Amino acid sequence: MNLHGIVSGAIGTVNPHITALVRYSNGYTIGPSGKQVPAYVDAPNQMVQMQALSGKDLAFLQNLNIQGVQRALYMYGDTQGVVRPRAKGGDLVVIGSDIWKVITVLETWPDWSKVGVTLQVA
Repeated sequence: MNLHGIVSGAIGTVNPHITALVRYSNGYTIGPSGKQVPAYVDAPNQMVQMQALSGKDLAFLQNLNIQGVQRALYMYGDTQGVVRPRAKGGDLVVIGSDIWKVITVLETWPDWSKVGVTLQVA
């Protein structure tokens, strides 16, 4: 059962959905200097819901010692943070001119996920 699909319309009337470009990590390549360069597969026009972090989620991120501007994103699909065994460096979500890096997956379901993101310096 897709609970996110059921409630997203009602939530969207209070906090509108945002169109974003999701850049899924696809490992890395080796650049001319011999350094690793992140590789991504782009998925444009994804609808996301940005919200403040809950107290529980905020405490979790503080225990990871992650600083900066942080939010929660609800989105369709399987978005991931760093997955070291698969050599993936974390997905990116581009909203306007802001780039948000997925730091951790807070909830994951078959159809959607809730992720913790941190605003990146461009």
